[in-house]
Amino acid sequence: MKTVLKWALTTTALIASPAMAELLDVEKDELKFGFIKLTDMAPLAVAYEKGYFEDEGLFVTLEAQANWKVLLDGVISGTLDGAHMLAGQPLAATIGYGTEAHIITPFSMDLNGNAITVSNEIWEQMKEFVPEENGKPVHPISASSLKPVVEKYKDDGKAFNMGMVFPVSTHNYELRYWLAAGGLQPGYYSPEDVSGQIGADVLLSVTPPPQMPATMEAGTIYGYCVGEPWNQAAVFKGIGVPVITDYELWKNNPEKVFGMSASFQQENPQTAIAVTKALIRAAIWLDENDNANREEAVEILSRSEYVGADAEVIANSMTGTFEYEKGDKRDVPDFNTFFRHNATYPYYSDAIWYLTQMRRWGQIAETKPDSWYDEIAKSVYKPEIYLEAARHLVDEGLANEGDFPWDSDGYKAPTPSGDIIDGIGYDGKTPNAYIDSLPIGLKSSQTVEGNQVKG
Repeated sequence: MKTVLKWALTTTALIASPAMAELLDVEKDELKFGFIKLTDMAPLAVAYEKGYFEDEGLFVTLEAQANWKVLLDGVISGTLDGAHMLAGQPLAATIGYGTEAHIITPFSMDLNGNAITVSNEIWEQMKEFVPEENGKPVHPISASSLKPVVEKYKDDGKAFNMGMVFPVSTHNYELRYWLAAGGLQPGYYSPEDVSGQIGADVLLSVTPPPQMPATMEAGTIYGYCVGEPWNQAAVFKGIGVPVITDYELWKNNPEKVFGMSASFQQENPQTAIAVTKALIRAAIWLDENDNANREEAVEILSRSEYVGADAEVIANSMTGTFEYEKGDKRDVPDFNTFFRHNATYPYYSDAIWYLTQMRRWGQIAETKPDSWYDEIAKSVYKPEIYLEAARHLVDEGLANEGDFPWDSDGYKAPTPSGDIIDGIGYDGKTPNAYIDSLPIGLKSSQTVEGNQVKG
């Protein structure tokens, strides 16, 4: 009798639990997701550790991947059901740049979260060109302060090498943006030359995120753009100085996404919604009550199965501060943003910014009409899945109605010029006009032929 009573009480409690109120009829309940060891994989770790996946009837395995290429291949082959991805990866795959496959995203994982770091030696050379106030550098620091350093290296016959994490990474485009805004040419891609170094003042190459500090310390690269904790790791090791965060480069810029193959979503539509629900709950938890849960999040991320860096290093940026040089720690409350500012909504305009940068530097080789950018964005970014997941959460009492942009047409309001380091605003609805407004880079009608810009 006791056993029967206990079972009855447990069953009643489960039925009454808000988290179980609208359990979707998922098509696949055992899932494997990939990630790279970066703090912005946090929504996956939190959804797992807090039981949000289980609340949706999902039994998830999280598996760290060696690099972004291996991760993408896993999603395409189906050995991974989804993954923490560079926002450029689903877009590049869908348009056939590199590996061709239709990848979608129903969920944007975060805003901001990256920085550009230079070695101590380069920082010492830059400093004389950086304005100071009260004995500290004035931020944001422009790449114009790096330009005379690069020019000296060129005069001495030495290549100036910097690292980024992948050819279609935010980090590649942010580093290029910063360099170009300071008057430095980061180089072009062409169909025949995918090095991205055609005509470059600064030679950019791929280095996996966890290897960035050691590669710089060895002198192979002089600086890099990467996500955390690998900028703060350079500060803690005393080998480098982050000179600018991407929040200073472009306030509240889009970062990673959660990607899955279009075929997976088509075959498992309820599963895709359930996964998105769990990730939205994790993002809410990460940002709620003015980041009150960040210390716990740091402890989770510091575990070897996730990021595996010292908690102190992760906390240096994850808890609302950012340390540039040792002792120069400043408040940057939105450095890692997971839910505020509609961070999780997959905006078409975010997708189009990445496509404009691919076109700007020659990864998209030929001119495209504005309608093409809109079409590609809508084929990859899926706010309709996101909003269906959000509606379930609101109905279950797990999210607030007012926290979601229900009436959005999928485009953010244009980014004002004051929010971007070069003072050039961005409107996702006019991609070609935006490309043409940028002083360095291909214009919308230009192409790269051999090592020459034509048109």
